[in-house]
Amino acid sequence: MSLLRFNHHLLGKVLASHFRANHFSCIALSLSSAIDYVFSASYSTNNLRDQREGRYTNIRNFNDGLGKAGSGFQEDVSFTASVSDEAEEEEEEGEEGEGSSGNNDDDESLEFISSFRGDHKEKDSIARVELGDSEFRHPLVREVCRLITLRSAWNPNFEGHLRHLLRSLKPPLVCAVLCSQVDERVALNFFYWADRQWRYRHHTVVYYTMLQVLSKTKLCQGARRVLRLMTRRGIQCSPEAFGYVMVSYSRAGKLRNALRVLTLMQKAGVEPNLSICNTTIYVLVKGNKMQKALRFLDRMQVTGIEPNVVTYNCLIKGYCDLNRIEDALELIAAMPSKGCPPDKVSYYTVMAFLCKEKKIVQVKCLMENMVRDSNLVPDQVTYNTLIHMLSKHGHADDALAFLKEAEDTGFHTDKVGYSAIVHSFCQKGRMDEAKSLVIDMYSRGCNPDVVTYTAIIDGFCRLGRIDEAKRMLQQMYKHGCKPNTVSYTALLNGLCHSGKSLEAREMMKVSEEHWWTPNAITYGVVIHGLRREGKLSEACDLTWEMIEKGFFPNPVEINLLIQSLCQNQKVVEAKKYLEGCLNKGCAINVVNFTTVIHGFCQIGDMEGALSVLDDMYLSNKHPDAVTYTALFDALGKKGRLDEAAELIVKMLSKGLDPTPVTYRSVIHRYCQWSRVDDMLNLLEKMLARLPFRAVYNQVIEKLCDFGNLEEAEKLLGKVLRTASKLDANTCHVLMESYLNKGTALSAYKVACQMFRRNLIPDLKLCEKVSKKLVLDGKLVEADNLMLRLVERGMQQK
Repeated sequence: MSLLRFNHHLLGKVLASHFRANHFSCIALSLSSAIDYVFSASYSTNNLRDQREGRYTNIRNFNDGLGKAGSGFQEDVSFTASVSDEAEEEEEEGEEGEGSSGNNDDDESLEFISSFRGDHKEKDSIARVELGDSEFRHPLVREVCRLITLRSAWNPNFEGHLRHLLRSLKPPLVCAVLCSQVDERVALNFFYWADRQWRYRHHTVVYYTMLQVLSKTKLCQGARRVLRLMTRRGIQCSPEAFGYVMVSYSRAGKLRNALRVLTLMQKAGVEPNLSICNTTIYVLVKGNKMQKALRFLDRMQVTGIEPNVVTYNCLIKGYCDLNRIEDALELIAAMPSKGCPPDKVSYYTVMAFLCKEKKIVQVKCLMENMVRDSNLVPDQVTYNTLIHMLSKHGHADDALAFLKEAEDTGFHTDKVGYSAIVHSFCQKGRMDEAKSLVIDMYSRGCNPDVVTYTAIIDGFCRLGRIDEAKRMLQQMYKHGCKPNTVSYTALLNGLCHSGKSLEAREMMKVSEEHWWTPNAITYGVVIHGLRREGKLSEACDLTWEMIEKGFFPNPVEINLLIQSLCQNQKVVEAKKYLEGCLNKGCAINVVNFTTVIHGFCQIGDMEGALSVLDDMYLSNKHPDAVTYTALFDALGKKGRLDEAAELIVKMLSKGLDPTPVTYRSVIHRYCQWSRVDDMLNLLEKMLARLPFRAVYNQVIEKLCDFGNLEEAEKLLGKVLRTASKLDANTCHVLMESYLNKGTALSAYKVACQMFRRNLIPDLKLCEKVSKKLVLDGKLVEADNLMLRLVERGMQQK
């Protein structure tokens, strides 16, 4: 889902974050993210701090070379737009096929745990730093974070100031700086930069904090580097450190590499503890390797490591993910006999799945079992969990029923529970029910907060009822509830989708008068509203304003505006826009350059397209197969096939594989200009790089389209080597072309070749060929054709 649009999905995430953080953060353990929370050791303090101040942020992607002249960040810091870890793939050695998960995925884990037998003693975990508001609000932390946000205008003076501040930071403050970064890549590169500074040395807790931050992302290679750096620095690595790396690999979908971390731990002589075993089970469960997780559980018990409730909760989550609810319930029932009675999280995990499936009766039965079997009484958290899970999955009516049941039982439902149901109603477009529930909140003395109002504003906007959304915004002021950036962004999004982007732009200009500040999402909403309405110059101007405010559009947002400029024949402006974004430090990728190149190709300006290609090389952005294909097609269209062929050869020399589109373009352009021999030579080079089964089929069919039937028939032998259904279709195309040209005898010869390859031509097509042969006086060939069909069981109707 693109970050360009502030839609109801994004609002849902913000609301859910608000629900969890402000009122009952323990609910997070009861949802599907409970196991993630346990293993990631996520710092929630930063989220609480941001949301209490009304700041809802979004992870943005930057191309912020923190170093201009003389910057220490410039050497080996690269800020890219991808959340994946592609920029660091060369770091791993001997880890080919990382995404695969073969039959030996569990060998690493089972061999690892089997190597430790007896005399296992649980050691104390590493010392942890507790971060609170005092650390995040510390003047030094805030100043360091401010300097980091100015990376687009970095200079040696800024670096010197930052270096001076770094030496004054105590370890907890450095940890606060790392946790304050919304882009984990920025945190990682600040960590690297600080590690290189003279008279400064990272404290042990800083390494673990960095690993914790990375464990919440897919930046697995970065986590592996930090772990390797700890080894080089002589810092003792606990099992938790390896666990963080495993979780990061797991989030990146690299199960095999995650399990290989256990081998690294074994080689380092670090004995396992319950934490790393739980992490291993978590990784196996996330990788849909439930049976292997169970085998690992058996093996860890043999070595003397007894599972705890977290272990079993992880397995319960795995059963639920596989829709094996009965197995999950059986495990809960068996836990007391294993000396580990289930806790509420055990039950909440199953309840969450049942809520998703709208199995309300089973949820109530499970609540009764929780009381009867485990002596766990449903409390406020239980009802809040059910309300939120049902609301999240769009079952607002059932959530409302549980809300009333909770109040009848004597529990007080706060505004967060009401807001969840209101949001669910708004998601379904049931605005009358949402407004009625807000009125009910007032009658119960539970005043709606900014999240509740924002949900209603967004609901009205999605239905196009902008005037009602504006009135709701005014009511917020009347009831003493100050709208925040999210509230205004929801309204601006509605205005833009209603074709009123200029009005939205005017509201942004007076934002300071209403005490709210546009964020990156706000700018993105209005920019692309202007783009959709064709106001491209205004959209470009707003982009520059956005960058001046410290917000950088990501490559996807940039590309949409470039596409619109090119579609409106404003390719030169698109190129200037791209250059402006690049010069101002935005994240520019190969797709952005390729879009501009394609724009020049569309208007036939090949010199302009080739100049952009040169700019790519100068900017260290390497063209991909799509780039080369676009240029080849445009040059081929103008008949400049020699230049075009040089590009394809260059593409192959760089190790890039031709795509099916590349093959089609090469075939089309060479056939268009009747240069068959040159085409075949180039295709041989392409096939040597990446075989393509249907290439000669396409050549024959394209030659038929251009009427070059003689050349097409010469290649027929290459097609009939495999004698597949695809080859038969190609032969039919050639036969049809011969019939249309009036040479039925040639069509007959093609049919004969098919018979020799045990391919049966189409009966109706053969009837046409036979009739034409009769008209041409070729009676023997006509009879022979029909006789062969009869011999193969085909009869004329």
